Amino acid sequence: MRRIRIFCTILMTLMTLAVMAQQSKVRTMHKVEKSETVFGIAKKYGITIEDLIDANPEMKQQGYELKYGTTLTIPYAKGQAAKSTAATTVSTTAKPTTTQPSTTTVSGKKEVKVGVMLPLHDNDGDGRRMVEYYRGLLLGVDRVKKDGITVDMKAWNVPIDGDITTVLKEKDAADCDIIFGPLYTKMVKPLAEFCSKNDIMMVIPFSISGNDVENYSNIFQVYQAQEDFDTQTIKNFIQWFNNYHIVIIDCEDEKSGKGEFTKRLRAELDNYAIKYSLTSLKTNEKSFAKAFSLSQQNVVILNTEHSPSVNATLAKLNTLTSKNSDIGVSLFGYKEWLMYTKVYLDYYFKYDTYIPTYFYYNELSADTKWVERNYQKWFEKEMNAEALPRFALTGFDHACFFIGGYSQFGSGFNGGKGQMTYKPVQSPLKFKSAGKGHKNSNFMFVHYKTDRTIESVNY
Repeated sequence: MRRIRIFCTILMTLMTLAVMAQQSKVRTMHKVEKSETVFGIAKKYGITIEDLIDANPEMKQQGYELKYGTTLTIPYAKGQAAKSTAATTVSTTAKPTTTQPSTTTVSGKKEVKVGVMLPLHDNDGDGRRMVEYYRGLLLGVDRVKKDGITVDMKAWNVPIDGDITTVLKEKDAADCDIIFGPLYTKMVKPLAEFCSKNDIMMVIPFSISGNDVENYSNIFQVYQAQEDFDTQTIKNFIQWFNNYHIVIIDCEDEKSGKGEFTKRLRAELDNYAIKYSLTSLKTNEKSFAKAFSLSQQNVVILNTEHSPSVNATLAKLNTLTSKNSDIGVSLFGYKEWLMYTKVYLDYYFKYDTYIPTYFYYNELSADTKWVERNYQKWFEKEMNAEALPRFALTGFDHACFFIGGYSQFGSGFNGGKGQMTYKPVQSPLKFKSAGKGHKNSNFMFVHYKTDRTIESVNY
């Protein structure tokens, strides 16, 4: 009996410790009020959006929407010790945790002054695209205001033949905390010099050339050069598919630049001694089948992004799998394939397709619908449906990310993983150091699963 009592005592102790350990991860519970946002709640408790989502797994579900009256679990910030396992209240002035060194002063601002220096006109495609992007910025500004952030935004039309140095002489320009622009490479250096002199965060939202980002600490370069993106794609491909049998199909498409990508991929596969098969769209049915494994899941990659070759590949895969039911096939595509989604969606699901990208437009998302609905309401027109990614959604994401981040972290904002306080609608951002400045390194696989669900695998 004594042994039984001892055993029960030990068991109860272990159970108590387990409960305490579980409780120590929970800081408090929060009931969602009207007009509250995920960003605002995370900011209130001094945690990141990632912390909040990890503590509330339902938020990871596709199409999740924060609703009034919902009760959320509020965790302790990572690395923060629980002061009490029964905590039920929390100070609303809690300091946010950051990845900044202790020598860096981090101080947020409730009022943010924003400048936009882009071609804002209706004279050509550049102007019309930037007008839509600017409208998205305006919607984002309206959104962050709901989190208690005051935003003063001014915009300047800077066309391709404009003189940005003239714009920079205007008195309001030097008062900005953040400037979005420019669009043209020749304007980057003078604007960077100006922003550096006046301690202004400079966000370059679209493609430019040159390496000015490496020389100016104030620059945040959103655009990712194709070579950099291909390097990330190859690295993550090898990590994700190292247990697959890889089949590379030669489509003999001289107009595509993906041949260089598959050449680089093959060099890395050889470097890691990872075996792969080569075949061609022109090969006969029997030879084509020999390139595939019966014992491993196969992943197929083409050396072109163009739809005629996609059509031909799908036809050959349909024939192959209908006659060889033991062959498992996954398909690896390119971000250009996102343009073909409406045509190929059933095939993407059928062949467990992965598409590497730095954005994802999900028309079924509640957040996407909210922005699109308000865009139409505000500006009495629809977004440009031919553009992917959508320019207005890009602007919305950029406004929420940079203004929200600057408001919380001030000049200590670096846009890195530890400071990602915003759940994007379409265009995730994650910055890393590039010399003195910051380059966007966001990368994801959009995965069309065979159960007809879609997930994004973020890196």
